[in-house]
Amino acid sequence: MDRITGVQLFVRIVETGSFSKASADLGVTQPTATKHVAAVEARLGARLLNRNTRGVSATEIGTLYYEKCKTIQRELEEADNLASLLASKVGGQLRVSTSVSFGRRVLTPLVLAFMRDHPDITIDLSFDDRYVNLIEQGVDVAVRMGRLADSSLGARYLGLNPWVLVASPAYLEAHAAPGVPADVARHRCLVYSSVQGDDRWQFGGAAADESAVPESVRVQGPLRSNNLSALLDAARAGMGLAILPWYVAHEAVAAGSIVPLLVDYALPVQEMHAVFPSPKLVPSKVTSFIGFLQEQFTPQWWEGRR
Repeated sequence: MDRITGVQLFVRIVETGSFSKASADLGVTQPTATKHVAAVEARLGARLLNRNTRGVSATEIGTLYYEKCKTIQRELEEADNLASLLASKVGGQLRVSTSVSFGRRVLTPLVLAFMRDHPDITIDLSFDDRYVNLIEQGVDVAVRMGRLADSSLGARYLGLNPWVLVASPAYLEAHAAPGVPADVARHRCLVYSSVQGDDRWQFGGAAADESAVPESVRVQGPLRSNNLSALLDAARAGMGLAILPWYVAHEAVAAGSIVPLLVDYALPVQEMHAVFPSPKLVPSKVTSFIGFLQEQFTPQWWEGRR
C-alpha cells in the first residue's frame, strides 16, 4: 500500500475507531489495513493504536501522528482542489499552432475575439507550415487541414476548407478561359507546392453531368511556391491560373481582381480539425477554445474573413 493511502487509512481508523469501517471506506480488506498499521508501527518503533474489545483508540504517540496525518490529508485535498480548479477554469496560458496563411488570415482574428471573451487567458500563437509535434513543442491545440492519420491525439472536427480555381481579368483577356478541366493544361499555372506538389490538379466531374468522372490534369507554369499569399499576388498580377483556398481568394474575388473559373467542377475539399495532445482529461481552456472555433466554421465561413 502506498504511503498516501496509508495516511488516509490511519486517519479513518482513528476517526471511526474501527479497522473494518476504515477498510470499507477506503475499499481495502481488513487484513490489509491491519498489516499496514503493523508495518508503520514497526517502522516508527512505537505503538500507535490501542486495540481492545470495545474498539480502537490512538495512543499518545498515535494521537500526535494522527494530527500530522490530518495535516497531510488536508494538504492533499487542497492540492486536488487546486488541480481541479485549474482544469475547469478558462484561464492561464493556451499554446495554439497552425499553418502560416490560415493563422494570419483566419485564426488570428478568432483568437483575439476569444481573448476578449476570456480576459483571464493568455495565448501563445505560433505559425508553421511544417508538421509540429504537439507533445514535444508543448502545444495545447493545433488547427490542421486534411484527413488525420490514426494517432493517440485527441481531435475535433471543425468544418471544411474548400478551394477555387482563379485568374485575373487581365490574364483572361489574353488567354481564353478554360471551359473544361482538360483546357487547364494549356494555361500558365501557379502551383502551390505544399499540396499540388505533383503538378497535377484534381477536378471532380461536372455537377450537371451525373456520368462525368474526376479528372487529373498535369499543369506547368512560371511559379511554384509553398506560400498562398505569394500565389494570390501572382494571380492578381496576371501571371496565370491558381488554385487557392476560398479563405485566401474570397476578398480578391469580391474586389474583382481575380475571378473564379470552372465553378461547375468540384475541387478537393480539406477537412479542418482541432487536435490536442490527448483525448483524456482535456482542460477546460482547450475545450472552450475548440467549442468557440466550431461555432465560427459554419457553411461559407470564409465569406466573413477580411
